[in-house]
Amino acid sequence: MQIPANMTLRQLRYFAEAAELGQFSQAARKLHVSQSVITTAVAQLEASLGLKLFDRMPHGVGLTAEGHRFHQHVRHILDTLQDALSEPMFLANTLPGRVRIGASYTVLGYFLPSLLARFKRSYPQVEVDLVDMDRAAIEQGVGSGDLDFGLCIISNMAEPYVLRRQVLIRSRRQLWLAESHPLLQLPVISPADVEPYPYIMLMVDEGQESAMRYWRSVGREPNVVFRTSSLEALRGMVAYGFGVSILSDMVYRPWSLEGRRIDVRTLTDAVPPMEVGLVWRPDEDLSAPARALHQFLVFACGGGAPRASARAGRGSGSSPTGAVKACPRRVQICHAEYASSGTT
Repeated sequence: MQIPANMTLRQLRYFAEAAELGQFSQAARKLHVSQSVITTAVAQLEASLGLKLFDRMPHGVGLTAEGHRFHQHVRHILDTLQDALSEPMFLANTLPGRVRIGASYTVLGYFLPSLLARFKRSYPQVEVDLVDMDRAAIEQGVGSGDLDFGLCIISNMAEPYVLRRQVLIRSRRQLWLAESHPLLQLPVISPADVEPYPYIMLMVDEGQESAMRYWRSVGREPNVVFRTSSLEALRGMVAYGFGVSILSDMVYRPWSLEGRRIDVRTLTDAVPPMEVGLVWRPDEDLSAPARALHQFLVFACGGGAPRASARAGRGSGSSPTGAVKACPRRVQICHAEYASSGTT
């Protein structure tokens, strides 16, 4: 299929924001345009492609299977363009060295690989020692100096914060369910509606602890019938109707390995988003390679001030020594922080 002559980069950006935020109104507010502009751009894309990209729901929109595949391509286009525009900001190509980082299961599987590939194109001589670790081990390794920094689900961290933290993305959490599930007949779905149905609990990356914090906050108890550390097993169980689950958009795929459809819906009581981010020692002067990777990840994911640790003082927000500040030339097309209304 040839690229339609009337398809524009602006339409792709509007589509991507709507897909990632789950609401045309939120995308419009973020991009400082009217909601009708977003609606029109999406309608034009759907007409040009001959595809339905979104399912319209009472509390927002959700990607169709075709929309999900198209969004992956659009995200790649926007990220590649962002890299081309930002390349002059980084002292690329000649910097040698090694970076030691720890990353948790979800970060390794669903967030980091594409970013590391982009980083290596700019810094081919920097070697990245990447270790698969749980959050507690990452915090210990960073604190002891065995790791330069870590990447994990920082929304699982508890106060007092000894390490500095910085959110890279916020990924909305939604209800996953089979395409034939009875809950899909309801115009809106509440935690009380979900409570009687079998629930599948993901155990990796403190998934159970995170899920139960939400259920306790709404005064409900999930009917857990199966616990698993395998996302693919969970996908299969949900797709075949053995239960439902609440998980983040970052790990969502519309199909199980067996080719069965998985639908998603937001809940009336919004689920706190999954926050993926960096952790590092507040007193650490990062090496040049570690600083380069740290800066690249922050820039590629939308920038923003780091969260200060309790020890360093709330709101200090200083970056590691030499960190690049927000660039005035930067074009806002990369992954921005996900606004949420809605484990792993």
